[in-house]
Amino acid sequence: MSVRYIYGITGAGVELPADLRGLGDRPVEPVAHRDCAVLASELDADRPIGTRDDLLAHERVLERLARDEVTVLPFRFGAVLPDRDSVLGELLEPNHDEFAAELAQLEGMVQLTLKGKYVEETVLGEVMRERPEIVERREALKTVPEDAAYYDRIQLGEMIAQSLEDKARGDAEYALDRLARHAERTIAHPPRRSEEILDAAFLVRRDRRAEFDRAVDELGQEWNGRVRLRLLGPLPPYDFTGHAEERGG
Repeated sequence: MSVRYIYGITGAGVELPADLRGLGDRPVEPVAHRDCAVLASELDADRPIGTRDDLLAHERVLERLARDEVTVLPFRFGAVLPDRDSVLGELLEPNHDEFAAELAQLEGMVQLTLKGKYVEETVLGEVMRERPEIVERREALKTVPEDAAYYDRIQLGEMIAQSLEDKARGDAEYALDRLARHAERTIAHPPRRSEEILDAAFLVRRDRRAEFDRAVDELGQEWNGRVRLRLLGPLPPYDFTGHAEERGG
């Protein structure tokens, strides 16, 4: 007995790579209805799902399609339906018009994700030059016994952290302003770590990809030695589908 593992939605009639394989090294095949098709693999019903290899296989399928310029609405990892009839009757037929409209909006687009991380020693140096009162306070505390200046040191740390946060916010806004003009849509996520300043997704037309890449290169040159930029993509439009909680993560 088998089930169908779901990767995403694409247009009916789209030519898939002949060697496209997903979880368990099973072939990925379309289940079509009118203008849309569900991308699915057949898996044994009693096969557990959830290993790191499974997650990587799911991502490989979607990212291979993005590289091959196949427009796809990515599903979040772990979506399973009992059989082909369920794929059609429960997923594709009742949602066909929504899927078709979303695919049309995303046709010719690709997601690029840019992450930025401070070079800590460089940016701390900037803070010290811009905030001489922090330097003065730090130097004064060097002559005070550690126990006697416990709370003063906490306050000093908070001053430095706030300065870094303010600087990161300004740098992120600057980067987004520079790059958003080369994209159709932009979504900025809150950084997950204190040294990070940027985690942004850009929906870019494929015919403007080189233009966007040049803008990132120029920003990287401008920030050389103070911010490390990492550009990921092309990716499926994880951040730009209409049901982000259900699909694409």
